[in-house]
Amino acid sequence: MSPKNLGMKIKRLRKQRGLTQAELASAVGISRVHLANMESADTASHHRKPSLPTLEKLAKALKVKLSEIV
Repeated sequence: MSPKNLGMKIKRLRKQRGLTQAELASAVGISRVHLANMESADTASHHRKPSLPTLEKLAKALKVKLSEIV
């Protein structure tokens, strides 16, 4: 999955759960800016996928299985 598609999926799940970027970022232990960059995948430095531990924390915070994100 491309970083852009991954970001779109994270954003969709976050919004479905009524979470702000700040709330989700806090639950995962990353900055809001980092999460915003993941969701948009607009900058060259963020065209790589998040680490597996970060993806696992995102899945837990979004209350989905990891496979639903990746």
